[in-house]
Amino acid sequence: MIDEKLLEYFEGYLTDKRKNLFRKILDDRTRHFTVVLEDIYQAHNASAVVRTCDIFGVQDVHAIENKYTNKVSRHVAKGSQKWLNQYRYRTDGDNTKECLDNLRKKGYQIIATTPHNDSCLLQDFDVTKKSAFVFGVEAEGVSETVKEQADGFLKIPMVGFTESLNISVAAAIILQDVTTKLRNSDLDWRLSKEEKEILYFDWVKKTIKNVDKIEAHYYQKQKEES
Repeated sequence: MIDEKLLEYFEGYLTDKRKNLFRKILDDRTRHFTVVLEDIYQAHNASAVVRTCDIFGVQDVHAIENKYTNKVSRHVAKGSQKWLNQYRYRTDGDNTKECLDNLRKKGYQIIATTPHNDSCLLQDFDVTKKSAFVFGVEAEGVSETVKEQADGFLKIPMVGFTESLNISVAAAIILQDVTTKLRNSDLDWRLSKEEKEILYFDWVKKTIKNVDKIEAHYYQKQKEES
């Protein structure tokens, strides 16, 4: 539960313009789609995808770390990582399975992005179902585990000699397409009121310098007044 009085106290440190911006952006955030990065070892690629998720309003990013550590470059991400929820799967077990099982429990279908022969073309993709788009490294693509467990495959139509796109470019093309269709639909794709309030509180805290000291001072003052 959010401490409403603490939130009100924190809001005193923000301008009305900042608070209104948070509310406006939250209205366009969604968890109808989410993105999964499997073993993306190049920081600039992972960072660019994170930035793309923020731009198109996708709130959650899941990083599977079987072979490599997923790193985000602040220079490339441009601070976008600050506003997203990022989940990392890096135990010694089967990280890919753990991630996919977790997403399925949340109601997502698993969509592997691959130029597989049975892949659905982007323009034909059905946006009505909650979907987790899994991206793998450029050369190898998604793992066999993902291919075996995927509920579907998705590809971007290509007519040139090159058979693959950089992961960050592929993510941008896919997310721009599916989120545009989503926003033009009658689907209930927005965050719930509770989800918005939780994120709003988190964003407010992240905006304030020395917020831990300010929070401690607030509770100390409350204690003295009680």
